[in-house]
Amino acid sequence: MSRILIVDDERNMRRILASNLAQDKHTVTEAAGVNEARASLAANQFDAVITDQKMADGAGLDVLATARETDPALSVIFLTAFATVELAVESMRQGAFDFITKPFQPEVVRATVRRACERTDLLRENDLLKLTVDRLEGSAEIFGASPGILAVREMIARVGPTNATVLITGETGTGKELVARAIHRSSPRAQKPFIPVNCAAFTETLLESELFGHEKGAFTGADRMRQGLFEAAHEGTLFLDEAGEMSLAAQAKLLRVLTDGQVLRVGSNKPRAVDVRVLVATHRDLEQRAREGTFRQDLYYRLAVIPIALPPLRKRKEDIPGLCELFCRDVARELKTPPRRVSPDALNKLGRYDFPGNLRELRNLIERAMILSAGSEIGPDDLPLAGFAGAKTAQGNGKLSWIAAMPAQIDLRELLEEVEKNLIVRALESAAGVQAEAARRLHLSRSDLAYKLAKYEIKAERE
Repeated sequence: MSRILIVDDERNMRRILASNLAQDKHTVTEAAGVNEARASLAANQFDAVITDQKMADGAGLDVLATARETDPALSVIFLTAFATVELAVESMRQGAFDFITKPFQPEVVRATVRRACERTDLLRENDLLKLTVDRLEGSAEIFGASPGILAVREMIARVGPTNATVLITGETGTGKELVARAIHRSSPRAQKPFIPVNCAAFTETLLESELFGHEKGAFTGADRMRQGLFEAAHEGTLFLDEAGEMSLAAQAKLLRVLTDGQVLRVGSNKPRAVDVRVLVATHRDLEQRAREGTFRQDLYYRLAVIPIALPPLRKRKEDIPGLCELFCRDVARELKTPPRRVSPDALNKLGRYDFPGNLRELRNLIERAMILSAGSEIGPDDLPLAGFAGAKTAQGNGKLSWIAAMPAQIDLRELLEEVEKNLIVRALESAAGVQAEAARRLHLSRSDLAYKLAKYEIKAERE
């Protein structure tokens, strides 16, 4: 049983067609003209449309255009007493399924409607299959069969078709941008821009200009108006990597965009409407930073609508053999060399390593081995792992060798704070008091360093 829309300004003709189609248990909706047809098409889903060509308020071609716009898979049949070659050609050119002239044979109409409904079903199934394949391909780069990765891929499939803000968390090198791209590809915005930006790569002023744009003369060096990335990503997706490094001022502007869909260029008081899906990634604990006051709590709750946590490689070691095979193929293609495999002994060695650099470190190891090794396969000696023999013991790590001389009982919190304070003071001294340089040397963001300076009451001479 299918749903059929009959469009004809002659009441008797609609009744005859409805009675005829009722024999096949179809559900029939009648429209007395183009305007009624448009309203019905907007409010309901049909499997086929039968329309007259000449009506008081328009033509069958108008109904066809509305049907194609509403549902491209919907089959439309023309039924008219004024058949011409030109009309037949034009209706077919615009996507009509078939063309029947009056007077008609009832069994011909019924057979044509059955075929039209079958075509509609087939096109819709194809669209659904294509959408499913696109979603699966969208998460294909999230390689692995470990429970943690399977959960991530399932979340991508669930949240991709929505417009929800997603907070992607995980250690450096776990593939957060790959997840963001997979979400974008599985969304209705897939054909629109995907724009990534690393928030940690810009100073406070430059980040605001990059994201929101600026007007000419807004600051020194702003010699022309510039559109921001939010405007460039209109109707698409903006991926904010390392969003935890944003200043409080930039956070306030981001919250405004998420709340009312408007951006304010630096130096302007005229908001601009944008339609952008925001995906956010960080290796920081934003909830903790919100409690500390270095990240806006209201923004955190706005970003963490859908959290996706990526597991580190050390917690998904069963994926290492497959990842090695994948990286070997990718690197061989880039280097234009024959692919090689990682030997069982080398895989065993990799399985006993914790990979602080995660996927990025593993790929770099494979690339280095592919370039420097000469054998037909990559062996254990081709994979130099930093501190492999004793990486898990304090005595085996030069940076932490002093731990062996510590007393049996200590106040750990006090010790860590004292160490952190001394390191910040030393970094400031070596950077001649320049906070930006000290932050760089400590691998901290400017906002992180400012928070710690206030916490330890350290005075710095220069911004």
